Amino acid sequence: MLQTPSGGGADDGAAATDTGLMSIGAVLNVLREEFPEVTISKIRFLESEGLVDPRRTPSGYRKFSAGDVERLGHVLRMQRDHYLPLKVIREHLAAMERGEAVPLPALSRPGDGEDPAESVPATPATARIGRSRLLAAAGVDEQRLAEWESYGLLAPVGDGVYDAEAVTVAGLLTELGRYGIEPRHLRAMKAAAEREAGLVEQVVAPLRRHRNPQTRAHAEDRTKELASLTMKLHAALVRSALGVRLP
Repeated sequence: MLQTPSGGGADDGAAATDTGLMSIGAVLNVLREEFPEVTISKIRFLESEGLVDPRRTPSGYRKFSAGDVERLGHVLRMQRDHYLPLKVIREHLAAMERGEAVPLPALSRPGDGEDPAESVPATPATARIGRSRLLAAAGVDEQRLAEWESYGLLAPVGDGVYDAEAVTVAGLLTELGRYGIEPRHLRAMKAAAEREAGLVEQVVAPLRRHRNPQTRAHAEDRTKELASLTMKLHAALVRSALGVRLP
C-alpha cells in the first residue's frame, strides 16, 4: 500500500549516503537520461500525489532509494507513453503492489474502431492525443483547457487532436497554477518561446530547402540540437536572473 508522503522540507544535501539513498538532485540527474523535461517540481508533485514516498533525514532532506527511482521512471513512462491520468497510474501501481498482473492500455491507432480524434499513431514523431485524453492526462476540465487555448498556450493541430507534447505543457501549466501563476501571466513566456522557435527556424530553413536530400535530412537533427541549446540557455538565464542554482 502507498503511504502518505511526508510534509515539506529541504531538498539538498549529499547526492548519496553510505546507505545508497539519493538526494532529489541526484534522482533528477538519473531520470533526465530518459526524461529530459522532468524537473524537481515534477518529482515533488508526484510525491505530493502519493506516487512515491521517499525517506526523510532528521534534518528534513528527501532521500530516495533505487526502488523509488524505478517507481518514478515507471510513473513518467506511463504518462509519456500511455497518456494516463495520475488516478489511473495510482490504481495501477496499487494493483502491482498487490501482486496483480494489470496490463497497460495499448496505444490506439486509426482504424481500430476508435474515434480518429482519440487515436495515437505508432511513431513518437507523429504522436497525437485526442481532447478527452488530454483532459484526463492533465486532470482538468473543459473550462481550464479553453482558458489555456484562449491565451495561446495550447492549440489543437487538427480537429480535436493535439500534439503529444500538449500533455507536457498541460502538466506544467497545472503545476504553475498551484503556485498562483495563471495563464494570463504566461503570455510573455509564450511570446518568448515563439521568438526562440523563429530563430531556430531561420537557421534550419536553408537546410530544408537544400537540393541535397542528405542535407535536408540533417535539418531535423539540427532543429533538435538548436532547440536543446536554446532551452538550456533560457533556463540558465532564468536561474541567473533569480540568483538561484538548481541541479
